[in-house]
Amino acid sequence: MRRRILGLATAVVTAAGAAACGSSPADTSGASASGSGRTTQVKVGIVPIVDVAPLYLGRKKGFFADRGIELKTESAQGGAAIVPGVVSGQFQFGFSNTTSLMIAQTKGIQVTSVANGDATTGNTTTDVSGVAVKKDSPIKSAKDLAGRTVAVNTLQNIGDTTVREAVRKDGGDPSKIKFVELAFDQMPAAVSSGQVDAAWMAEPALTIAKAQGDRVVTSPFAETDPKLTLTAYFTSTRLTKSDPELVKNFAAAMTESLKYADAHPDEARQAVTTYTKIDATVLKDLTLPSWPTEYDMASLEKLARLGEQDGIFGDKKPDLKTLFR
Repeated sequence: MRRRILGLATAVVTAAGAAACGSSPADTSGASASGSGRTTQVKVGIVPIVDVAPLYLGRKKGFFADRGIELKTESAQGGAAIVPGVVSGQFQFGFSNTTSLMIAQTKGIQVTSVANGDATTGNTTTDVSGVAVKKDSPIKSAKDLAGRTVAVNTLQNIGDTTVREAVRKDGGDPSKIKFVELAFDQMPAAVSSGQVDAAWMAEPALTIAKAQGDRVVTSPFAETDPKLTLTAYFTSTRLTKSDPELVKNFAAAMTESLKYADAHPDEARQAVTTYTKIDATVLKDLTLPSWPTEYDMASLEKLARLGEQDGIFGDKKPDLKTLFR
C-alpha cells in the first residue's frame, strides 16, 4: 500500500512538473472554437459511481452539445488518480471528491472547481455511501470498526476521514482502524470472502453488497454532516486562463445537468446503466445522492478540519474560497 501511495504522489508531481514546463498536451487541447460554432471535444475523467449520473444524462439531453461540447469520458479508481490526469492535459475536466481537491491544492497543484458534483442525502440510515459488513459479522455499529480492517477506494482521503469521524461520534477509537485500498467494484466480493472485515462503499457497490445479504453499520457522509458536499467537477487553473469560454460553457452545461438530474431521479437512475454493468433489481434499489448546484461551504470547512486532524494536508491548510468558487 505504501508503494502505491508513493507512486500516486510521484504521478501528481510529474504531472505538475509537465504542466509548469508548458510541455503538456493541455496547452492546445483547450484551444477550441468555444462560441465560434465549431464543436470542441472535451475529455472528462470520472469515477464510475452513481454520483456522475448527471454528466451522462446531460450529454444525452444535449446540454453539452448545445454549448459546442462533444463530451468524452474515461474511468479511474478515484479522484486522487484523476487530478494528475487533468493537470497533465490527459483530461480537460475531472470529477473528484472534495478532499482530493483539497489535498492537491495543499501540494501546490494548480486546480480549481468549476461546478458542484453531489451531496449526501443526510439520511444516516440510507445514504449514497455506507460501511458494509457480512450479515453474521460481530460488527454492529461504527465504534466496532476499531481494530478491524476496512476497505476504502483511496487511502488518506474522504472515505477514511469520514469513517473515522463516524467511529469517533459513536464512541470508538478511530486510530485503531486498519484501512486498505480497494476498488469499489471489488468490495462486495472482498466483504463476502472475508478478505476485509468491512468496506466503505459508494453506489452501486453498496446496493450490490446489500443484495448479497451484507449489513450497513454506518453512513459516514451523513454522520459527518447532513449537508456534506461530496464531489466537484474541476479543471486546471491554466485552462481557466487559456480558454475561459470553454470552462464557462462546461460549467453551465454541468449545472443544467445537475438541475435536471435532481428533478428527474428516474432518468438519472437509468443513466447509471450507460456506464456500469448493473441488473434491474440493483438499479431499482439504488440510493441516489442529492445534486444541488451550489457547494455547502460550512460542510467543506468541517471536512477540511477533519482532514487537518488526520494529517492528510501536511503543513498547509486548503484555501477553500480559492478552490471552490
